[in-house]
Order: sequence, then C-alpha cells, then structure tokens
Amino acid sequence: MTLYFDAAAVLFQVYPSGNGRWEDRLWLNVPGPVYGAETDNCATGRLEAPRHIHYGGQYFTEYVYRQPRTPGEVRDVLSAIEAEPMDGYAWDGDQRWTPELVREWWRDRERILEYLRDQVHEWERYDRWIPNQRAVEGALDFAAYIAGGTDSGCLETDLQIYLYWLQERRSPTPADRLPEL
Repeated sequence: MTLYFDAAAVLFQVYPSGNGRWEDRLWLNVPGPVYGAETDNCATGRLEAPRHIHYGGQYFTEYVYRQPRTPGEVRDVLSAIEAEPMDGYAWDGDQRWTPELVREWWRDRERILEYLRDQVHEWERYDRWIPNQRAVEGALDFAAYIAGGTDSGCLETDLQIYLYWLQERRSPTPADRLPEL
C-alpha cells in the first residue's frame, strides 16, 4: 500500500502541457501538484470539484484546497480545469514546491484560517447568488481540513506525505517515517 497518489502523472497524460503561471498562483492553494493561478471567477470550479476547489483572493478566483488523491478525484478536478476558460490551472507543482516552501505555507496556516473566517459573509452572498455552489460549506471543510481533519483526511498528514514525495520521489509506505512540518 502506498500513501501518495501521483495526480500530476495522470493529468500530464491527459494534458501534457500542464505548466502554469506559478508566480500568479493564489496564496490559498494547498501545496501539491495542482494549483490555480489567475483563473476566471465564473463560479464553475466548485460545481465540478466541490471537495477540492474554492474561491478567494482579490477577484474571487479558483484555487485548490485539497489535492486529488484518487483517479475519481482527478476526474473531478480535471472537470473543473476543463470548465475554466482562462487556462489558469497548472499541475507542475511538484517541480515548483520545495520542502521549505511547503513548511512555510504550513506555518502561515493561521492566516488562511483567519481569511476563511473573515470571508464567510462573502460566501453566504455567493451561495444566495448561485445556490449550488455551497461556498460556505467549502470554506468550513477547508478550515476543518487544516485544523485537524475531516472524513477526507488531515492536511498536516497529507502535507507530510507530500514532503516525503518531494524529497524521495516515491510514495511513502506505512512503514516509512514521514518528515516533520
């Protein structure tokens, strides 16, 4: 049994040119292979991948708050990517994230939690505008994922597994020791 699912390999098979605008990625993107950078704000991402995509930043653009970990989750994220007309998604994060950047992002998680708390009124408005978005639900899910876990896992553990992947370029097994954040 392996702990890391290589979503980027699957995405590169479908779209070999998954290089994006790393410097334009939204700071809320969770470290991993897939990220949003200058996406549209047409509110399509959550309709396609509600357990992975959320909206935020200055222009309420799309970002990845949970990396895909199964072929089915990759299909959902791929649907969000295909629905996004600005070509703002990329899946070259494994070549961009370093262990130091992942740890820095994790250290700054309180800023993200504060942002999620402060923006609830915006997502409530979004949910009234487009009821199927469930934007408040997504923000609460992201906050719970950061804070220690949901039924879909714990971000701290997922980031430790991702750090192992970045350092070793292979998935850890349950017997391997995960790096510290």
